[in-house]
Amino acid sequence: MADSNRPSLAVEERSERGSREARRLRRSGFVPAVLYGASHTDPVALKVGERELRHLLVDGSALFDVKIGAEKSVPAILKDRQDHPVRDEVVHVDFLEVRLDEKIHAEVTIELEGAEDAPGVKEGGVLDQSTREVGIEALPTDIPERIVVNVSHMDMGDTLTLDAIPAPQGVEFLDENLEEVTIASVVVPTKVEEPEIEEETELIGEDGEPIEAPEGEAAEGDESAAEGGDDSGGGDSGDDGE
Repeated sequence: MADSNRPSLAVEERSERGSREARRLRRSGFVPAVLYGASHTDPVALKVGERELRHLLVDGSALFDVKIGAEKSVPAILKDRQDHPVRDEVVHVDFLEVRLDEKIHAEVTIELEGAEDAPGVKEGGVLDQSTREVGIEALPTDIPERIVVNVSHMDMGDTLTLDAIPAPQGVEFLDENLEEVTIASVVVPTKVEEPEIEEETELIGEDGEPIEAPEGEAAEGDESAAEGGDDSGGGDSGDDGE
């Protein structure tokens, strides 16, 4: 049964199948979708307007109504979505029809707030979020859009685990060992040491460009200078003798 307080998404059944038809749908402004669940024996292939779907996803509602053509609306949740690896586009979605009186499992986003006020961050630490989604069990009407966690109290070196986060009313975390699920921590930033650059003395030519002495030339030059000095000394002595 539709609820005026829940978002509603109008969709249409589709007979098209295959990747070629899926691409054609996307070029026409639609996203291929499939509805699974309660009142339908087999999965129902659907198409949904890309703009309408984007609005629903941005809104973030965990529970919404899916209206298939002239059929009555059915409550559903987003079961899965596939995004384009490069472009900011949703290429396929799966919806799961649910019963409002039966608990289901779902993934809920963890959102951190107050990081800028955390003492550890003010001291230069880095807030590292290890877990961004948690599994929960709840009635569809109790599934929160997100779980907001305040981290403004965290000092340098602190670690926040799931057991320290109160579950929203009607919600149960699925992890068995909550104390082992790290949500966030404030860590000391890692310093990256830059490699030392060795300076070399270069010979500069008249044009300002560095010049390289041929291998062995410097050594030969030194030897020649030494030999010339010896010959010069000997000649002077001979002239003096004459």
